[in-house]
Amino acid sequence: MILPIFAYGQPVLKKKASDINIEYPDLTKLIDDMWETMYFAYGVGIAAPQIGLSIRLFIIDSIQIMDDDKKEEGIKKVFINAQVIEEAGDLWAYEEGCLSIPDIRGDVERPKKVRIQYYDENFNKHDEIYEGINARVIQHEYDHIEGVLFVEKLKPLKKKLIQRRLGDIKSGKVKADYKLKFARL
Repeated sequence: MILPIFAYGQPVLKKKASDINIEYPDLTKLIDDMWETMYFAYGVGIAAPQIGLSIRLFIIDSIQIMDDDKKEEGIKKVFINAQVIEEAGDLWAYEEGCLSIPDIRGDVERPKKVRIQYYDENFNKHDEIYEGINARVIQHEYDHIEGVLFVEKLKPLKKKLIQRRLGDIKSGKVKADYKLKFARL
């Protein structure tokens, strides 16, 4: 089922999410719905807070954004109760966007490498290192479960330039090709 995506201004997007366990109700259905919602909105990742749930769950499919000759370098994974252990490498800027903040994009500097511990959808524990675009997508989605949005990481001038547009999103004055759920003002 395609779920509405919570838009900028929703309090759940600024809250640090809670761990879950294997007994979380209807977890398999929730993950399936998140995949369907993400693909419908043409995203490469989505975190549970973006669908209104303050739990430490996000999914990623970077395969779809890899060049044809690099598809095997992409990942399609579920991350539950993720913890970033280390970020390393030079900072590199890359233009990011977010399903919760439609029509706003900006360069975000992030370390090139991330080490992360997490559980998959079967609650098998993993401790892995990712680099490049995979690391970036993980860091972006991880920020969501920490209550951080990519616009907070933009340079000061860019932040100033997007303030009115962020206000418009917060008040529901934005269009997207998918359903958004706005905060009540």
